[in-house]
Amino acid sequence: MKVIICGAGQVGWQIARHLSGEKNDVTVVDNNPELVRRATDSLDVQGITGFASYPDILERAGARDADMVIAATFSDEVNMVTCQVAHSVFAIPRKIARLRSQSYLTAIYSDLYRRDHLPIDVVISPEREVAEAALQRLSAPAAFDTENFLGGKAQLLGIQLDEDCPVLNTPLRQLTDLFSTLRAIVVGVRREATLFAPEPGDQLFAGDQIYICTHRDDIARTMEIFGKSQTKQERVVIIGGGNVGLGVAEALETRVDRIRAKMIEKNRSCAERAANALERTIVLHGDGLNSELLAEANIKRADAVLAVTDDDKTNLLAAVRAKAEGCPMAICLVNDPTLVPLMKPLGIDAYINPRATTVSSILRHIRHGRVRQIYSIGDAEAEVIEAQVLSTSPIAGQTIRDIDFPEGVLVGMLLKDDKVVKPSGGTKVNEGDVVVIFAMAADVPEVERLLQVSIDFSDGAPS
Repeated sequence: MKVIICGAGQVGWQIARHLSGEKNDVTVVDNNPELVRRATDSLDVQGITGFASYPDILERAGARDADMVIAATFSDEVNMVTCQVAHSVFAIPRKIARLRSQSYLTAIYSDLYRRDHLPIDVVISPEREVAEAALQRLSAPAAFDTENFLGGKAQLLGIQLDEDCPVLNTPLRQLTDLFSTLRAIVVGVRREATLFAPEPGDQLFAGDQIYICTHRDDIARTMEIFGKSQTKQERVVIIGGGNVGLGVAEALETRVDRIRAKMIEKNRSCAERAANALERTIVLHGDGLNSELLAEANIKRADAVLAVTDDDKTNLLAAVRAKAEGCPMAICLVNDPTLVPLMKPLGIDAYINPRATTVSSILRHIRHGRVRQIYSIGDAEAEVIEAQVLSTSPIAGQTIRDIDFPEGVLVGMLLKDDKVVKPSGGTKVNEGDVVVIFAMAADVPEVERLLQVSIDFSDGAPS
């Protein structure tokens, strides 16, 4: 597949890394020569320096015979014009654009992206993706990472194991025997900064970060077995009233379980906009690092603080201060992955990486086969892939133990006839089943082959 990626920032670079690693023909376009050089030096991609929306630049990037353009520059307008030029001049079949401004995303204007208007096939909104990720973190407060699969019927949980975890030093196959009715499988373990797919004989140790695939109805029991208590979130303080904070607050207001939220926003006009848009959320104007303002927001009685300003360091400090003032749980928005190792020493419970959520969202729309969802783990170390099994797939009709999966691959959950099934070696995978698979990055191409990659890339649209 020939792909042009416009924008060589973190998102563009990560997408290029994924696609070039899978032997696609990738060209990266950016008007910053340093970013283009970084991409071409570190990845197996071609690079063009220039404005992605210019027809001559796209032509130099190979637009005449490209299969797809991904517009992920910092400018919404450049991304939109790039897709228009890609369609009108070069007839590129598939166009994906990252759009940040909420005005472009309002549902009443969705008609804008029709083929005969602005021909964008897939619109990715980082702010909406991040707001959804924040809500998921709140729904499983003891987990540092969460993602829904199988239409919300299954969930991936990232859990840090403490010294008091009751199942330490127990082989995983023994856990299956001890908790035979538990619909949960440990699919990934990060130990001493190295992520791997565990074997049945592997044990878990204090300090391990584990990824578990679990049935929605078994989340509370799973957390309890691995030493985590689930507390109901009733009061939340949101620091940052931009698009992400506002999106989270609006979603909380619509929930049935009535979570009470307070928001702190430093910029007056931004605070006023949030106050006008929200009905039940109290909006305070001021600095989220101010102890007096945190006291006014009643941070001591809050169940969680969500720091989602556009500045990583402010988010880290605000989260630390909120915890120092008595808030039991802190969730941070962090763009810079090099800051993630600071989370544990600072006592921050969970983080959201907007770039990782955007990368996951874009990958979901460009994978081959009947891929319905992709979630990128860590610094693109592994992926959790949800896909429908096609009749042409090599795994159709086989039991899991007979499928020649690479070592870094585990099946986490199956959907059979609308019923979620915990897989075992003897589970048969049939055409039409939906599988949730954990795969180390190096093994993703083989997983795609086993899921039967279609030469028609457009089959990657959500099914």
